[in-house]
Amino acid sequence: MDTSLLVLGIVIFLALAFDFINGFHDTANAIATSVSTRALTPRRAIIMAAVMNFLGAILFTGVAKTIGGSVADPTKLTNGIDIVIATLIAAIIWNLLTWWFGIPSSSSHALIGALAGAVYVGAGSEKLNWSGFIGIVEGLIFSPLIAFVIGYIVMMILKYIFARRSPHTVNKGFRTMQVITAALQSFTHGTNDAQKAMGIITFALVSAGYQDHLEVPMWVKISAATAMALGTSIGGWKIIKTMGTKIFKIEPINGFAADISGASVIFTATLLHLPVSTTHAITSAILGVGSAKRFSAVRWSLAGRIVITWVITIPISALLSGLIFKILF
Repeated sequence: MDTSLLVLGIVIFLALAFDFINGFHDTANAIATSVSTRALTPRRAIIMAAVMNFLGAILFTGVAKTIGGSVADPTKLTNGIDIVIATLIAAIIWNLLTWWFGIPSSSSHALIGALAGAVYVGAGSEKLNWSGFIGIVEGLIFSPLIAFVIGYIVMMILKYIFARRSPHTVNKGFRTMQVITAALQSFTHGTNDAQKAMGIITFALVSAGYQDHLEVPMWVKISAATAMALGTSIGGWKIIKTMGTKIFKIEPINGFAADISGASVIFTATLLHLPVSTTHAITSAILGVGSAKRFSAVRWSLAGRIVITWVITIPISALLSGLIFKILF
């Protein structure tokens, strides 16, 4: 077998493994609130999330093109395949570590940081598209802030509208609505997160000379969507517990507000072809909703630890991928 084809096969395997891990790592983004309020049983929530993730991943590719060309130009890298291998190994390691400790860190941050670090070490700073990289990081930073504000506003509006209604009646109605918003959240997760592995595979295909454009082949779409759906079907119970119960006590109306807020931010980013962190979006929306419910109800110490993980993910992933590149190549 041609050596270059074998190496490309390794890259594709690693990219799909990343997507699979991303699926069970980020399942909590879509279903934590609906499971915690018992709007859905865990089994039904995961099956629904897997199906909607697959549909979202198949229907959109704009984010994949951003990932494939904004951090570095794959046509200008002589060792692009090596860079991608180091990137994926580093991102997978970080995802598994944070999953093991139940920390809802960002797969997006891990991948972007690892890619930047591998390009910097493997090809030099001049090959790193700093403007593209900074633009992506800005989107990753501002999206959770926007989600927090939207979550707060949505919850305040709902509190005003339903202030005189019986809490039992209100929560019963919103428990049903949560099924819809959980499905929407899962769909938007697929439209954005699955695109990242697609973009990396396309990056590798261009670097290896198997195609000369950043259009995502259909087999890549189906493979990445399937890998994420399968990962989602396993579920990340440690993170679900953190997201759904430890930040603050979520009721159905809160879960609805958080899901609709997070999903709106993610889908808007998808339409703008911006890779954002679904983890950040939904966690920030939950924090915003909790603040609107009662500021003291939020466990800000836990929120602080989550934020610290967000801050350190990109630099740690970059350092890790650079180290892996040095060791392997």
